Amino acid sequence: MKLTPAVSVRGERALNTITGYGAGFVLVNNARHESSLIVLPERIVPWVIDGFEALALADFERLAGLDLEIVLLGTGARLRFPRPELTRPLLAARIGLEVMDFQAACRTYNLLMAESRKVAAALLLE
Repeated sequence: MKLTPAVSVRGERALNTITGYGAGFVLVNNARHESSLIVLPERIVPWVIDGFEALALADFERLAGLDLEIVLLGTGARLRFPRPELTRPLLAARIGLEVMDFQAACRTYNLLMAESRKVAAALLLE
């Protein structure tokens, strides 16, 4: 699906906007990505993970260290919730976690990013 292109700017920098997605890929500023990644307004972080079942405490510790308000976890084509013990680092850092399917995470990221929120979309591409 292609999303409406919009360029958001913070200061003099263009921000990362999810401009499209489909089975096995996401477009960030029209650049195609075919592996899991963490999208933040000002950078993209590669996320080497072998799918939802491979989520580990270290993944959430990494997210907790990114100075965020909220993490949108896109779990693929269907909604799946990580075990509560894995998400404790976010709770301890007072960072909200919203778990949603991949498509919803992409759309929600764009809305929150446009509101200048400190948001990350952690997208599992399987």
